[in-house]
Parts: sequence; structure tokens; C-alpha cells
Amino acid sequence: MTLRVRVIPCLDVAAGRVVKGTRFVDLVDEGDPPTLAERYAREGADEIVYLDIAATPAGRGTFLDVVERTARRVFIPLTVGGGVRSVPEMRAVLRAGADKVSLNTVAVRQPALVRRCARAFGSQAVVVAIDARRRASATGWEVVVRGGREPTGLDAVAWAAAAAELGAGELLVTSMDRDGTRSGFETDLLRAVSDVVPVPVIASGGAATPTDFIAAARDGGATGLLAASVFHRGLLAIDDVKDALAAAGIPVRASGRAA
Repeated sequence: MTLRVRVIPCLDVAAGRVVKGTRFVDLVDEGDPPTLAERYAREGADEIVYLDIAATPAGRGTFLDVVERTARRVFIPLTVGGGVRSVPEMRAVLRAGADKVSLNTVAVRQPALVRRCARAFGSQAVVVAIDARRRASATGWEVVVRGGREPTGLDAVAWAAAAAELGAGELLVTSMDRDGTRSGFETDLLRAVSDVVPVPVIASGGAATPTDFIAAARDGGATGLLAASVFHRGLLAIDDVKDALAAAGIPVRASGRAA
């Protein structure tokens, strides 16, 4: 069965507010997480990704109250990431209303945690997020962690394959080079990852036009298409993205307009 491609707004949250910048810096306030999530659900989003981007750098857990308020207002799948460092912490986030939990820095530092979480809650609840930057002096991409602050030396494609083997049910792949630049998804990175893993890949970083979403699905092999600023600032509507995907022959769920 052909998977329908999902359109996924992303809420990067710091200090309880949605923020967005370029390459993870120069953050600008974009609004209240529950309010934006509810709006996107109403407008036809297939899922919501909520990332507490300050949790890991600050060494704290996810703000569960904001997750709870967001989950109460949306009835589509909600993925939450940031600050989860153990099975009990993942359990708390799921109990707060998340459907899936995204692991990033901790997955790199403690790969066995991916397997433990998958065994405890099922692979379908475990997302491994990979922030990748193109290598300056070699081919391929390097994994960076702690909100883009720390290079790891890990090859992004090799880590993606390992994460899937450990039990991740989905991979969220962000191009650090493209994040917030509106220069299009990095389809070469997406294709390299999607070719070596048997699980869905979510594209992130660089969306600007409906054509970018089409390219990520068709050329990059992504089945989830994530964007933030273009939706927050009204530069694109979810309906328009879905209509463009459908017109290109890419299967999607009915848009909010059609519903």
C-alpha cells in the first residue's frame, strides 16, 4: 500500500512560546503553541511536531504543562521532542498527550535508549531526529547535536541506518544548512537516508514553495514534509501545499479546504 505523504507544521518552543530562526539562531517569537497547533489542525495538518528546543541545552526535561495544553486542543498525531533522557521521561511525555516522542542528542549519546524506548512503547512511538550539516572538507553530512551547537563526527546516513536498526519507527531529518533559509529541502540528504532505512523519513529544513515539498517527496523519498516559518508567517497554506502535491500525483490526505 502506498503511504500518503503527510504535511507537518513544526512548533519550535522556547520559554513556552513558538519561536523560529535561521540555522537554529536569531529566534523570533511566533506565538502560543496550543493556539498555533489548533489552527494547523483545523487547516488540515496531518500531524504536529512540537520541539522544546531549549530543554537539552538547559539540561532540563520537557515542559509537560505546555504539551498537555497543546494535546488537549488537537486531535491529530502529536510528536514531542526535547529533554527526554530516559524511559520514565518518555512515559511522562506520552501521558501528557503526545503520540510519539522524538529523541535527538540523547540518542547519539545513549543509542541503547532508542532500543529500550521502542521495547517499552513500540517503535511507532519512537522518532529519532537527526540534525545534519554538510561536511566542508569531505563528502556527506555530519550529525550535530545540542540544537546545532556540537558536532559529533558521526556520518548522518550511517547514523540514520543505525537508529532504524535500534528500533526507531521514524526519522526526522533536518538540514542545518537549509534550516530557516527558504532555499528548499536538501533532497540529496533525504534520498541518501531514505535509500538505506526501511522506516518513514520526515524532511525538515528549507521549505519555501509548494515545489520544494514536491521535490522532497518525489526526489528525496520523504513521506513526511515538515515546515515552520512558512506556515507561521502565512507564506504558505497547508491546503495549497496539499493541492500541489496531489496535482503532482503524490498521494495526500484530503486538505482542510476539501474537508
